[in-house]
Amino acid sequence: MDFLADWLILIISIAVVGVLLVVGLVTGRARRKPPTTGTDVIARPTGPDVDEAGPTTATATAPAPEKPALDRPEGTASRMKRLRERLSRAQGGLGQGLLALLSRDRLDEDTWESIEDTLLTADVGVTPTQELVGALRTRLRVEGDKNADPRTVLREELVKLVDPDMDRRLQVSGTDGRPGVVLVVGVNGAGKTTTVGKIARILVAEGRTVTLGAADTFRAAAVDQLATWGERVGVEVVRGPEGSDPASVAFEAVKQGVEQGTDTVLIDTAGRLQNKAGLMDELGKVKRVIEKQAPVTEVLLVLDATTGQNGMIQARVFSEIVDVTGIVLTKLDGSAKGGIVVAVQRELGVPVKLVGLGEGADDLAPFDSGAFVDALLGG
Repeated sequence: MDFLADWLILIISIAVVGVLLVVGLVTGRARRKPPTTGTDVIARPTGPDVDEAGPTTATATAPAPEKPALDRPEGTASRMKRLRERLSRAQGGLGQGLLALLSRDRLDEDTWESIEDTLLTADVGVTPTQELVGALRTRLRVEGDKNADPRTVLREELVKLVDPDMDRRLQVSGTDGRPGVVLVVGVNGAGKTTTVGKIARILVAEGRTVTLGAADTFRAAAVDQLATWGERVGVEVVRGPEGSDPASVAFEAVKQGVEQGTDTVLIDTAGRLQNKAGLMDELGKVKRVIEKQAPVTEVLLVLDATTGQNGMIQARVFSEIVDVTGIVLTKLDGSAKGGIVVAVQRELGVPVKLVGLGEGADDLAPFDSGAFVDALLGG
């Protein structure tokens, strides 16, 4: 009996263990069953573009970055009106001083000497000063017209001195389907790179297409600055590695302008010190290389009006190297020496074509002799 009882207990134990194993297997499978919902499940796309025969692969497309809004450059007419007002505030002292002297009851030698001193201090230059004083003497004293208005006489003679007959148009158009090429030169600190950017804005405002060439390759800041000017108005900037050959960059800019049918290519050059003959020779090379693609239609020399007669030295040297065709006077609002306009035109025989009167993006405008003289006289 004990033997049978032991066998019965063994059989029951085996049965119990078997039942427990079966239960464990069933429970484990249930736990491993994947969920019907959750973050790892990719839902089948629905909608009119989905193939009903089976799921499609949906590729999420990142939204394209928004292009920055382009500036709208100010038109020529409005900027000239605003700049006349600024010029009047900056230069009115010169004209008012001359008028005060000419309005004296008696125009004696001391008065004429004071008039000469005033003009020379304003950087008009010796020869132009002598011409102006001679003309004023003839009309106000020698001819003895007691009814002559000193202001009217002074205005007429100043306008003659500034020379209203000079052609001040920017030559920004090429021939035979090629772009106009404007080479911008000048010493460091005159505002050359900024001037290039501002000229680009003037041309864009006139509906012209423009390409900029960043040939001041030894100053990374100048290249970046020009790129910023270009981005603001949607103008492409051709640039090279820092320290690369400026002539090569200029060549590529003009080449691209020719291929793309651009209206005007503006080339910014490195600031050259007039006493470094090697650098000046390099500037001549830039011009020669450019002209393998298209003729240079304009060479603009940027001068800082506050440098006075030192600007005349710069003007002479640059003119010898690259045949300057026009002057851009910057910072005219920061100097009472507006006579530099007369002096530099006489020295080079080329006109002042643009003047800058502030740091704003549109503070550059075509030079107008009548408006300039009116500003000198404060009216």
